[in-house]
Amino acid sequence: MGALDEGHFNAELENGVNLEGCVELGLEGGEPETPAIEDAVRVLLQGLGEDINREGIRKTPLRVAKALREGTRGYREKAKDVVHSALFPEVGLDNKIGHAGGAGGLVIVRDLDLFSYCESCLLPFHIKCHVGYVPSGQRVVGLSKFSRVADVFAKRLQDPQRLANEVCKALQHGIKPAGVAVVLQCSHIHFPKFESAFLDSNHEGWIKLLVSSGSGVFEDGKADVWADFLSLLRFRGINTVNIHANGSDQCWCPSHSFTKIAPANSAMMSAVASILRSLGEDPSRKELIGTPARFVTWLMNFQNCNLEMKLNGLVRNQRDSMKPDGDISFGEEHFCSELNLPFWSQCEHHLLPFHGVVHIGYYCAAGGVPIGRSLLQSIVHFYGFKLQVQERLTRQIAETASSLLGEDVMVVVEANHTCMISRGIEKSGSNTATIAVLGQFSTDSTARAKFLHSIPNSCQSGL
Repeated sequence: MGALDEGHFNAELENGVNLEGCVELGLEGGEPETPAIEDAVRVLLQGLGEDINREGIRKTPLRVAKALREGTRGYREKAKDVVHSALFPEVGLDNKIGHAGGAGGLVIVRDLDLFSYCESCLLPFHIKCHVGYVPSGQRVVGLSKFSRVADVFAKRLQDPQRLANEVCKALQHGIKPAGVAVVLQCSHIHFPKFESAFLDSNHEGWIKLLVSSGSGVFEDGKADVWADFLSLLRFRGINTVNIHANGSDQCWCPSHSFTKIAPANSAMMSAVASILRSLGEDPSRKELIGTPARFVTWLMNFQNCNLEMKLNGLVRNQRDSMKPDGDISFGEEHFCSELNLPFWSQCEHHLLPFHGVVHIGYYCAAGGVPIGRSLLQSIVHFYGFKLQVQERLTRQIAETASSLLGEDVMVVVEANHTCMISRGIEKSGSNTATIAVLGQFSTDSTARAKFLHSIPNSCQSGL
């Protein structure tokens, strides 16, 4: 559980990262790096087969540039400026045996929400950060500074273990306590590839990793002070059993699990490398060498191809198979539903992923055969795997489902958007629901209520 070695880190802590003359500006446009990022995003959009002048994505290059600049602002900030402005005197125990106050009393700040960009694939990931330290020298640090220091390093292209080490080292160097401990709970979205999404109905949507770093009295992972720290985390329901060993070469990013990365579009690869340079990174850094290829491979899942043509053939075949066979009792139409159909998609406004579940309710005509879940799941995937907005996705699913099921259809889409957690908004846990109602559902509030009451709690559905 040791922290990052000395070396280049102290110089970075003192002086910030050298961005070759880059000055820190606001994100209202005009930064020297923004036009280069915009040009690179246009290349990526064209590589996906998109019309860069289409309404909806015409301003996407600027929005993406702003999001990336905001999400990597830590390259232009100095941790020492944060820490040194918030040190306060605080005495310890007076002639008593023990530790408290500014001389040895353990201090823990838990559940700090952070967001970073994975250096392996450039997708954002969520972090729940827990920091503890043992004051010394009869001085303490303002508690809000833990979040600010951690955010300086989170707002860079990162790896979880390195992030933990850098936060730990910065606090140790800045406040000079008896020791610092950092534990990070990291969650990385795990998108299936387009082809596998149709085959694997049990795909896990998140990769989770628990990492730690310690300095001073926390350097020994078996020290009693670590036990105290971890016990206080368990009080919050945090499972600290599977903490990732510091120094392990295992990569957590799901993009490394690709069995094969197809030869990527060279123009798109160069565009990603240009974005890395504009953010102040070196594309030839060991950890970033494969990043352009991995990002482009992932992005091509959302290529603009004629999915509707493929879907129409599937719908025609399925419609024929739904015709009643033999004697069927004809009575009143009955209510049917398919709930928690997973989907993954890509926001066309910010090129950031969003994912969630789709619920479809419909009335099956008298004598009809309820449609199979697999076909509805296929419809969801067909419209999910492209540049999208949630409102359009909901409408497209409803319209296509109604062509199969009849006019009485209702669709609810629940989604988590990474643009809500990684563009400076940072609203972890927020969720967006959109609804489309056709036929009887549009006029019958009782029918709508019946369907909505059938939808499981979002916590149970995994959102």
